[in-house]
Amino acid sequence: MDLLGIILYYLFGALYWAILIRVLISWLPVAGVQIDPYHPIIKILYGITDPILDPLRRFATIGMIDLSPIIALVVIGLVQRAIIGFL
Repeated sequence: MDLLGIILYYLFGALYWAILIRVLISWLPVAGVQIDPYHPIIKILYGITDPILDPLRRFATIGMIDLSPIIALVVIGLVQRAIIGFL
């Protein structure tokens, strides 16, 4: 794999983890842990993941259930595998 393929692979891997961490953070208030939405780390995390999740929310919301993170994680995984297969 060339350098560009490696960079893209790890970039999509970091994006995968950012979305997964955002999902886990969204569950913390249910467990009684308060999350400050204005904390710099949380703002950076939302800034990274919002451009991917917001367009998906238009058609991936069923009632009050947001399926956009699941769709995003599947697509990112497929893109990572395609990068490996292509390069």
